[in-house]
Amino acid sequence: MLSGIGKGATRSAFSKLGSSSKPFVNSTRHRFFSSTSSYSTKSWQSRNGAVVALVSTVVAGSALWYTAGTIRADAAPTARSISNPTTEKPSTTVISAENIKKLDDPDTLYSLVWGSNANKTLSPYVSGDEAIRSPAVAHCLDGVALRDLQLHEKHAACIDGRGDIYQWGDGFFGHTLAGSSLPKLTLRGKNIVKLELTADKVFALSASGKVYVLAANVVEQEHAAGRPTPSSDSWWGTGWLWGEDETIDFAELTAAENLAWRESFTSISAGNHHLLALTSKGRVFAHPIDKKANNYGQLGFSKFALPDPMAAVTKRESHLHVELVPKSLADPYQKTSSAMRMNVSVTTSAQDHLKAADKDNLAAINDQTIRFCPFLYEVPILKGIDVVEIAAGGRSSFARTKSGRVLGWGANEFGQLGLGANVALDTIIIPTEVVLWRFAPANARTKCVDITARGDLTAFTVMRESEAGKVTSTDVLMAGNGQYGGLGNNLYTTAQSVPLRVKGVSGLVQYSDKLKRLEPITPEEIEISPTGHVLLALNSSAESGGVGGRDLMVWGRNQDSELGNGKKGSLAVPTVLQTSSDDDAERFMLKTRTAKEVKDMHGRVWKKNVKVAQRAAVGWKNSVVYWKIVE
Repeated sequence: MLSGIGKGATRSAFSKLGSSSKPFVNSTRHRFFSSTSSYSTKSWQSRNGAVVALVSTVVAGSALWYTAGTIRADAAPTARSISNPTTEKPSTTVISAENIKKLDDPDTLYSLVWGSNANKTLSPYVSGDEAIRSPAVAHCLDGVALRDLQLHEKHAACIDGRGDIYQWGDGFFGHTLAGSSLPKLTLRGKNIVKLELTADKVFALSASGKVYVLAANVVEQEHAAGRPTPSSDSWWGTGWLWGEDETIDFAELTAAENLAWRESFTSISAGNHHLLALTSKGRVFAHPIDKKANNYGQLGFSKFALPDPMAAVTKRESHLHVELVPKSLADPYQKTSSAMRMNVSVTTSAQDHLKAADKDNLAAINDQTIRFCPFLYEVPILKGIDVVEIAAGGRSSFARTKSGRVLGWGANEFGQLGLGANVALDTIIIPTEVVLWRFAPANARTKCVDITARGDLTAFTVMRESEAGKVTSTDVLMAGNGQYGGLGNNLYTTAQSVPLRVKGVSGLVQYSDKLKRLEPITPEEIEISPTGHVLLALNSSAESGGVGGRDLMVWGRNQDSELGNGKKGSLAVPTVLQTSSDDDAERFMLKTRTAKEVKDMHGRVWKKNVKVAQRAAVGWKNSVVYWKIVE
């Protein structure tokens, strides 16, 4: 059986909350369970960069279909090491009858990619002129399980089992090596567990709770001659002793306020221009990535310090105190008519509110370097609040408290903060509570258990509990820009300020064979892309005694086939990724298993008998399903 495809599953009873007699039926009117069936297979080959259909045969159980066509993969590759690049084109081969068994090999892990490959973030060997319309095997990840994988518009990065960072993509390699370069090792020996990417920088969180930053461009990573190695900034220089890499330039971000004894950073989340960080004590910190970091008040503060660029000349350590004023405060009349502005004296930018000296100092600082600001600052208004989760949208910020309440601040012109129709401001500079119980039953208690934010879309996963404390349902609420159907409410709405329930993945229940009663189906691992498509794992078998997988639901933008259904039309309702258009269709499921061996990104065996699980990741107009280490 192909990795990621649920087959031979027992029939679980899916129904809407309050009804146990009807099976759950998705928007395409297919039953939400699987059974055996026959499939068609197509053999394909690549000729002069174009994929041409050659043969179509009918083989029972030997090929796979999506609702809109066959699952294609990269052309049968020869085994090659990630550290030994080749100029051959082991492009995409179909998952045909002869290699289905290979993909079902329990000894090897295979990752799937689909969508736009314009900047070679999915594969360096597949043409970027045309999107990968259905899931294809990413052979550079054969046998590899990762700690994390992140995709940006023009570059990508991952962490292998050893905790080392690898980067790739045309935006990373630049024009010289663009198009044919395999992932490159850039940071090693730091035991990294989490990554966050922005246009120019890569932020990494280590297992010990340290936050590092390195450039997203290989040229900018070159270590300047004469500068102490990043691993040995102290005068005695121990980098040579530990054999740390001296050729890659990186920096560590430190807290401007002292951390408590044994307090460290446990989570990071990046927007377009700002970074949030959470400590083990529940404290929230923010970091200005560049000069646009507070255009919408997303930092939660405006004043901070930057290293003085003249310190290298004066040989004295000094800092500049600057202020980034949100645009709405700098120019309150920016959206008014020209007639009104003629009678009002207004400023034109946030920087005009600064003192002349501070303005000149800030203008002289290059914010594209990794040393623009080396500090993380605690968000003042959140001091004393026990926060357990942070999330950064493109220009907004969120914090979830231990009690299940949510605070949001930053950009709100699309309603992405979810503050409701009564809040018409497009900028919220003070963390404000998001009301998530508007449409809940009167006798139910609402508790948020997860926040996901990217771009101008936000998803809140909430549990509805009865007065007795029993969970009655789990809902997904979404707010923000649903121009491409990303709200999942069957509408293409450009602004939604009231978090609305996504019916296709909310309030679902199933009969548990183990517990002999109906239990809520849990939405998990929501991934939102900055361009507007959404992937969600729906755990429909955790308590049902079924196949033990998680159904992959997709919706939103699909103009570059980022939903993996072979089509190019956006979907405004959650749809299960299927293997056939028949009533007895199988569904694409994310699996969990124990891998016999896991390789690092150099193709060497890192560890054996490792527990791994398939995870979805999304980028700019594309998607990935990879194996993640979950031990």
